[in-house]
Amino acid sequence: MAMSTISSSVSHYESQLSVVSKLTKAYYRDDQQVKFMNLQAEVDSLLSQLQNLKSQKLEATVEQSHN
Repeated sequence: MAMSTISSSVSHYESQLSVVSKLTKAYYRDDQQVKFMNLQAEVDSLLSQLQNLKSQKLEATVEQSHN
């Protein structure tokens, strides 16, 4: 997957996350919001890890093609 595609996917994800966050605040109690925000942080962390792995894989592929 190209880096521009990853960036586009991340931007799309972030805009969706913003909408979900606003809706969540409107409909859920404070304790549920805390749980949601913890899950949201975990998803953000996993997405970041996935991006790093994809980036490393892309770099390894480019290096192999140059050798």
